[in-house]
Amino acid sequence: MFDIRWNRAGVACAVATVMLGSPVAAQEPAARQTITLEQALEIALRNNRDLEDAQLEARAADQRVREAWGEVWPSLDMTASYTRSLSVPANFLPRIFIDPEADPDELVAVKFGADNSWNFQLRAEQPLFEAGAFIGVGAAGRYQSLQREVVRGRAHDVATRVRLAYYDALLAQEAVRLSENTLERIRQTLEETRKMHQAGISSEYDVLRLEVELANIEPNLRRSRNAVRAALRTIGIEIGIADTDSVQLAGSLFELAGVTPLAGVDRDPAVAVSSAGVLPAALHIQEQDAIEQARANRSDLRQLDLTEQLRRAELRVEQAEFLPRISLFGTYSIVAQQNGSPAFFGSSGDQRAYGRQVGVEVSMPLFSGFQRPARVAQQKTVVEQVRTQRDLLADVVENEVRTLFDQVEEARDRSSGQQLALQQAERGFQIASAQYREGIGSQLEVTDAEVALRQSEFNYAEAVYDYLVARARLEEATGMVTLPDSVDRIALGMENGK
Repeated sequence: MFDIRWNRAGVACAVATVMLGSPVAAQEPAARQTITLEQALEIALRNNRDLEDAQLEARAADQRVREAWGEVWPSLDMTASYTRSLSVPANFLPRIFIDPEADPDELVAVKFGADNSWNFQLRAEQPLFEAGAFIGVGAAGRYQSLQREVVRGRAHDVATRVRLAYYDALLAQEAVRLSENTLERIRQTLEETRKMHQAGISSEYDVLRLEVELANIEPNLRRSRNAVRAALRTIGIEIGIADTDSVQLAGSLFELAGVTPLAGVDRDPAVAVSSAGVLPAALHIQEQDAIEQARANRSDLRQLDLTEQLRRAELRVEQAEFLPRISLFGTYSIVAQQNGSPAFFGSSGDQRAYGRQVGVEVSMPLFSGFQRPARVAQQKTVVEQVRTQRDLLADVVENEVRTLFDQVEEARDRSSGQQLALQQAERGFQIASAQYREGIGSQLEVTDAEVALRQSEFNYAEAVYDYLVARARLEEATGMVTLPDSVDRIALGMENGK
């Protein structure tokens, strides 16, 4: 249910390129919009369609509450009709009713009604006791709370996805930069080797070996660039921007992690010495405290808690079907009939009649073929299912938090080890290059040192990436995702007081 593996699908090609290197970067477009992680989150929480879907459902839940209240407010209905009789219907009555001298078996046709008939009625009704309606109001309120929590959870999910996509893109860009440094080192070594070959110090094989290595590296340029563009397109989908070719990301993995970057783009790649810092010493929260935070704040757990409350309210609605319904009603009616040309409700008061009634109505369900007991039993089962799901999810959440805690600590420790390895690899490359220029080392030693440096550079960048990813997922797992202040209310569907 919870995949704790790191998502590197968008940067797989870039990782492969780092191991081989890539040629000099192509020129960037003339005008590009630079966005920070904060801005990407703000745009996503305004434009993400997944979040918008949850917000629309929350608005529908607000109207559902209004609908539930309508069951307890009084109702007022009006009916009106007009009938034109082309021929007035007749009933047959014994003639003796009219003529006492007539034969008892003789019938006579008697017409009832007139050419024109009008009917008008107003009926008002106020429920006095209807348990299902009053409980339904509470159930609708719980459904409203559930949908608002769904919006909150969706906002956390969107924010985490944007962060991970942003980190993927930065890792891909770092892979390209490190590849360019690698290419520059190989070209510089090749130039020195050619000069040494002309001076008779180096063999032609050394030159050919470097030329082959350079030729194998250069075709990977498009693959590495494509990995960056793919990562940017993923961000574009999350934040709702179609044209990602005009977008570039601000900062780097190291700045977001609060450490010094590996090496600036202006450094000499052949003689650089790493000044990278280390990640924070430890998390500012204990593991058990993080688990308690997850139990209290994690959205999917809170959604199941609210779902259980909703199902219990629905159970009470079903149980209320056994209770009577009592309501107060009143009616006002006007009836009119007239022969000849129609005049609205008759031409005089003699052609109209008025009626006014008030009363109390009691309805009591007695038997419905055992349908109500069956629905109550079904609803009880649903409540138990939700409780079981909630208990299972609580165990899964605890395991996830512990796992992510371990991943954060492992990535932090690994970054410290990789920092030392990087410094040693840089120093080793310097020594191998200097010995080769002095004629006391081989070109193979320089190549091996460069490969080790290349690997160490990316390993350090990957450790910082893994640390950021694990931190982001730990925030989501504990339900403590940080949202920009400027969009917090928007993300929770509360803009303009909604």
